[in-house]
Amino acid sequence: MSDPAPQQVDLLEGLRTTPSRRYLAETPIPDAVLWELLDTAIRGPSGGNRQQWGWIVVTDADVKARIASWYRQAWENAYGVRRAELTDPSRVDAEIGLTPASFRAADHLAEHLAEAPVFIVPVLRNAADSTDKRLGSSIYGAVQHLLLAARAYGIGGVLTTLHLIGEQEVNELLGLPDDVATMGLVPLGYPARGRWSVPRRQPVEEVVHWERWGRIRARRPDGA
Repeated sequence: MSDPAPQQVDLLEGLRTTPSRRYLAETPIPDAVLWELLDTAIRGPSGGNRQQWGWIVVTDADVKARIASWYRQAWENAYGVRRAELTDPSRVDAEIGLTPASFRAADHLAEHLAEAPVFIVPVLRNAADSTDKRLGSSIYGAVQHLLLAARAYGIGGVLTTLHLIGEQEVNELLGLPDDVATMGLVPLGYPARGRWSVPRRQPVEEVVHWERWGRIRARRPDGA
């Protein structure tokens, strides 16, 4: 059987309808597809074109299980202890924060993370001791390229960092050099449920400021 071809997705449609996907099937992702996703990722922005990144592909079940255990621990510490509160159906869905549905999806990922067929771990060289709060600008744009490329192949994922509760152990497990900073974890898989949809966000008119903070404009029907 030949590897699947990417779908032709309109650029703006893809940008607007690529939400985090946390219900992921165990179906393997062909290596040829992974190469395409990663080759697209490295076309993303890199500060000064230094390309100090690395991309660790993890498919080993034991390694995934160990990383998932740290992830689950961090999730329980931060959110799992609030499970009853965050799943209360009487809560009013808001534009900001976890709705009950989004909590359930994130909770599912925490419980089933190891079942995702592939983990992609983006890292940066010469960054382990950095205190630069803009450090992520050198790789997170490329991570979004990865997720958008995955969207074209019908593959979902999410950028997360909860596993970094065990950062040193993860670095050792992956054999990373001492100068490397782990910038996140992207579990990838064919979606087991859900759909490509426009994520809920605050109205754009409320978060866009013109010329200086606090100058808000109404958005006219003609888009101006």
